[in-house]
Amino acid sequence: MTRRRFIADEVLGNRAALVGEHADHLVRVLRARVGQDFDIAAGGVVRRGRIDVVGDGRVEFDLGEEISRARVTEITLVLAVFKFDRMEWAIEKCTELGVSRVVPVIARRTDSHLAAASAKRAERWQCIARQAAEQSRRDAPPEIAVPVKLAEALNLTGGLRVVLAESEEQSLLLDILKQKNAADGIAMAVGPEGGWTESELQSFQNSGWISASLGSTILRAETAAMAATAVVASALYLP
Repeated sequence: MTRRRFIADEVLGNRAALVGEHADHLVRVLRARVGQDFDIAAGGVVRRGRIDVVGDGRVEFDLGEEISRARVTEITLVLAVFKFDRMEWAIEKCTELGVSRVVPVIARRTDSHLAAASAKRAERWQCIARQAAEQSRRDAPPEIAVPVKLAEALNLTGGLRVVLAESEEQSLLLDILKQKNAADGIAMAVGPEGGWTESELQSFQNSGWISASLGSTILRAETAAMAATAVVASALYLP
C-alpha cells in the first residue's frame, strides 16, 4: 500500500512536525495515531516518518531512512493573471503535473481589478499548491512568486524558454521539445484571457523566447496552462 506523503512544517534533525490546520487534517480525516508511518518531505529530502506524538494542532514524527527519488527537470510556469477561480484551478492542476515554479505576471490584458488584488492572493495560491503537492506525492510544493510585470519575467535565465501564442502557426510545443534540449529546465509563458498582445510577443522574441502553439483550437488560459504542462511533463519523463 502506498503511504501518504506530507510536507513538514517544522524540521529539526531527525524530528519533524505538522502544525495547525495541517495537523488537524491528519488527525480528523486520516485518524492519525501514534505508530503510523507516512512519507515526510523535510529539508529537501523525503524520509520515512513514524508518528510518536499526537496533540492539539500538532503531530510529531520520528524520521527514519531517506527514500530515493528520481531527478526531475525544473518546469517554470509564467502565468498571466486571469480570473482567480480559474487561476487557482490551473495552479492546483499544474502542481499535480509537476510544475516547479509559478510566476504570476501582470499582462497588458490582465483586468485592472485583478492586477490590483493579485498580490494579496499569493498566500492562498501557496496553500493550494501545497495541498496539491501532498496529494500528488511531491517532495515539495512549487514556488509561487510574487506577481510581477511582464518585463521582470522576460529575463528568466537558464534552460529553454517558450511562449505560447495563438498567432503561432508553424511550431508546435511538442515539436520544439523534440528539437531543443530542456535538460537544464524549461520556462513556459501562458497569456491571459484574450492572449498576449503583439507588443508583448515582440518583447518575448527580443528576449530570446521561442514562440509555440498547442494546436489550432483556442483554449482558455487555464486549459492552455494545464495542456502545456502535460505536454512538457510527458516529453521529459516518459520513455
